[in-house]
Amino acid sequence: MGSTMEPPGGGYLHLGAVTSPVGTARVLQLVFGCTTFSLVAHRGGFSGVQGTFCVAAWGFCFALSVLVVACEFTRLHGCLRLSWGNFTAAFAMLATLLSATAAVIYPLYFTRLECPPEPEGCTARNFRLAASVFAGLLFLAYATEVALTRARPGQVASYMATVSGLLKIVQAFVACIIFGALVHDSRYGRYVATQWCVAVYSLCFLATVVVVILSVLGHTGGLGCPFDRMVVVYTFLAVLLYLSAAVIWPVFCFDPKYGEPGRPPDCPRGSCPWDSQLVVATFTYINLLLYVADLAYSQRIRFVPTF
Repeated sequence: MGSTMEPPGGGYLHLGAVTSPVGTARVLQLVFGCTTFSLVAHRGGFSGVQGTFCVAAWGFCFALSVLVVACEFTRLHGCLRLSWGNFTAAFAMLATLLSATAAVIYPLYFTRLECPPEPEGCTARNFRLAASVFAGLLFLAYATEVALTRARPGQVASYMATVSGLLKIVQAFVACIIFGALVHDSRYGRYVATQWCVAVYSLCFLATVVVVILSVLGHTGGLGCPFDRMVVVYTFLAVLLYLSAAVIWPVFCFDPKYGEPGRPPDCPRGSCPWDSQLVVATFTYINLLLYVADLAYSQRIRFVPTF
């Protein structure tokens, strides 16, 4: 008599979760993430908002990577009320952006070729250099997973694995950068026009997050209308809204009638409203281009809602 405990899909453990190309990339993510975090925590050190962000990003990515590998290896992801393909694709893209940002920020603020004064000394310098190298490798590991799992033309795939789905994560990430600049003394409350821009950023961000959440939860099939058509309509509206913000924000921040066309010479470094306004303007144009690209790709995709 055969064992009644044998799962219908084969063995309990899925060795392909760690031996396939995607699985290998995920194992490397764990190795590089743990190494980077350990080097910084042990002797590399960190401080301030920048250092806290880097450590938080590495910790978040490592924790979710452990979850993904564990669920894939034990086949427990089938017990979760998630669209697993959408979840892993969305997380890989988010982790790529977070690790890329941390890989730039940490060397920029903490790594120097010369040795710092004692008690840190050359040992701390060496640990920071090593952490910077492994932070770059961590980014490459996550980028490799995105490249391996991205939907190819004609391939049946979940929405978040398509170019349009991946762009949704990038759009939300860029919006977070805009929000960070807005709250950093950008003086957006001076004019109704700039407040409109903030409303545009907020509305598009919330709608993008809702699309991602619906995809990850696998609830795209019960909306009463085709999900892909809804995405195209929303993306078209987002392009129009961002286009208005791309015109209004620079006018009311850099036109001599309303703001400063150039950086004031007496503006303190690190707390200058003009710098924040420039960051908002720059990433407004970046997100506008992302939404335009998203609109172009959204009209051509076909995906499986709960894959």
